[in-house]
Order: sequence, then structure tokens, then C-alpha cells
Amino acid sequence: MALNTSAEAPLPVGEVSRLIGGWIDRLGAIWVEGQITQLSRRPGAGVVFLTLRDPSHDISVSVTCFRQVFDRIADVVTEGARVVVLAKPEWYAPRGQLSLRATDIRPVGIGELLVRLEQLKKSLASEGLFALDRKKSLPFLPQLIGLVCGRASAAERDVLENARRRWPAVRFEVRNTAVQGVNAVAQVVQAVEELDAMAEVDVIVVARGGGSVEDLLPFSDEQLIRAVAACRTPVVSAIGHEPDSPLLDLVADLRASTPTDAAKKVVPDVGEELERVQQLRDRALRTVRGLLDREERGLAHALGRPAMERPQRLVDEREAEVDALVGRGRRVLGHLLDRADSELAHTLARVVSLSPAATLERGYAVLQRPDGHVVRSPDEAGAPGEPLRARVSEGEFTVRVDGDGGGDG
Repeated sequence: MALNTSAEAPLPVGEVSRLIGGWIDRLGAIWVEGQITQLSRRPGAGVVFLTLRDPSHDISVSVTCFRQVFDRIADVVTEGARVVVLAKPEWYAPRGQLSLRATDIRPVGIGELLVRLEQLKKSLASEGLFALDRKKSLPFLPQLIGLVCGRASAAERDVLENARRRWPAVRFEVRNTAVQGVNAVAQVVQAVEELDAMAEVDVIVVARGGGSVEDLLPFSDEQLIRAVAACRTPVVSAIGHEPDSPLLDLVADLRASTPTDAAKKVVPDVGEELERVQQLRDRALRTVRGLLDREERGLAHALGRPAMERPQRLVDEREAEVDALVGRGRRVLGHLLDRADSELAHTLARVVSLSPAATLERGYAVLQRPDGHVVRSPDEAGAPGEPLRARVSEGEFTVRVDGDGGGDG
């Protein structure tokens, strides 16, 4: 309930602590899940002290329980184990501390963990975090590789040695983190986000060796999965061995079965690439040589043709054809002229034979009146004494019409 306080009428610390304790005492018991990070069992003490931590967040709470409560699970629970606790919040007024008083502690079994992981997997898959179209392609030859792994771990050694053996010039930006336990999720998420923020990092590899299901739980944590899904840099998951499959494998852009496999998939092998380059060069050389050989054969075939061996032969053949056509034209023209000359002579002979001059040469004469009219009958001769012109083959002369119808010259 609200309190009326002021700078002039403040509440004492003890009263505030008492009021907080009274409010907390009204809270009921609740089931809480977490990971045990500290465990204190003093010999002879009737109370056991634990620190319960949220694996996904940097939040812890103190838990106390009577020894007989903890003894029921003492053989199967150690630091780092996940447990479910039935506890009631308690307020320790003298120090102002909140803790949980546990009346029942149960270890989280593998079966329960797997069921929860399956539920989380389905939930994240429904959001599309595992969709194939979200996957980013890895660069062919990354200039700088970000590596998240345990300090001085076999996974770090496998990635570095195998990658440098394949491509000696490759460079790494290494972030050593806890890869199991209560601090693993927060440290791995921070390392991934730092590497993703570096523009020069081309790909990020998250690597860890094999382990139990509990050891690999940090790599199925929802916070880490969402952090990887938000990365702009391609992420490679190399967690555990071939059978291991944390949720990180599903959200990563590429899954490697082992850290060694990750090194093989992230960088190319310089020997293989040199051999591939040599093969391509040999193939290109064979192709060019094949083209040259084909063109040389084509050129030799073209040069072997008669037209190329004796280029003037074409001119000679055309010259002979022209001469033949000219001779043929001349012969045809000569025949035409001869026939035309023969026809002309024949026509001339006919014309000459039919002309009036030929008739006059045979002794005939043509009488014409002064007006040029040809006299064809005696009646057309005119009156007696009228002059007429007589034309013969050798010339002409004048005659006169007599009284009897005759004429004299």
C-alpha cells in the first residue's frame, strides 16, 4: 500500500525492510528453473546454500534449503546442473537480501531437456529462422575469419591448423569464450555480435568439440539462436561431432560436422586450387590448339584448291570464255550482215527490174503534158499542135500533137 513520506518525515531503513519483508511473505511458493553456479555444503551445517542462475541472462538468485532436502538429490546434482526448484521467496531484513527457500529440488532430466529443445525448435522454425532462403553464401576466399571457441581448445587448434594448412595466407580474428556452463551463452553471443560488427570479417565460425547433451545446451539457447539469425555475416556452426545437432546448426548459414570440417568448408585448398587452375590452363591450351589446328587444316585445304594453286587460271578461263563469246558474236553478226546484204541485193534487183528506168531502157518512152500529167491514152494528148515532153532512157525531147493524133519532134 502507498506510504505518505517526505524529506521531513522519512521512513527508517528498518521499517522499509520490514515492510518489504511483509509484502514478500505474502507471496506463495513457485517452481523456478535454473543452473546451479555455486554450491556450499558445510560439514555439520543444517542448511545448504546455492546460487541459481538463468543460463540465458546474467541474472542469479540465492537459494537455501535444509540439508535433508538437498541430500535427496546430492548424488546426481553438482555445480553446472540444471534443476527445478519449488521455493518460497524470503526477505532477510537485517541485510536487505532476497533469497528463495527451497522445499523441493529436482534435476532436469535429459528427456525433459530434449522435449523443451524440440518445443523451442518448432517455435523458432515457425518464425522462419531456419528457412533455407535466409541462408547466406560463404565467400570463396575469406580474407579474415572470425572464430569463436574455447581458449586453447582442440576445436581452436583444429580450425586454425587445418585452415592454414589449406590456405597459408588466411587470417583469423579469434574470440575465446566459455563453451559450456553458466557463462557460455552470454560470452558466445557477445563474441558473435562483436565479430559481426567488424566489416573486415567475412565469415564467423562457432566451434566446439564434442560433449554431452548438457555440455552442448548453450548452443541451443534461444538468445544465441536469435543473435546468429540477426547476423549480416555468414555463420558456420561447428559444434561437437557428426551425431551432435544443437539448434545452432539449423540457424547457421552452413553446418560443419566437426571443427576440422569447418576449416575445409570455409577456405579452399591451395593445392587443389592450383591443380584446378592448371587443369583449366591445360584445357584452354588444348582448346586453342584445337582451334589453330582446325584453322590450319582449313587453310591448307583452301590453299590446295586449284583456284589457289593457279589463281590466273580463273582469268584465263574467263578470257577464253570472252574470246569465244566475241568470236561467236562476230560470226552471228557476219551471218546477219551477209543475209541482210543478200536480201538487199535481191530487193535492189527487184526494185531495178520494176523501176520506170528499166522500162525506158527497153525502148519505151513516157509522154508528159506541160503540167507534168502523164499521157496514158490518145485522148489525153491534147489539141493538135500542143507540145508534149517525151522521156526516154537517155534523156528527153519535145513532140507536138498532129491532126491525126500523132506527134513529131
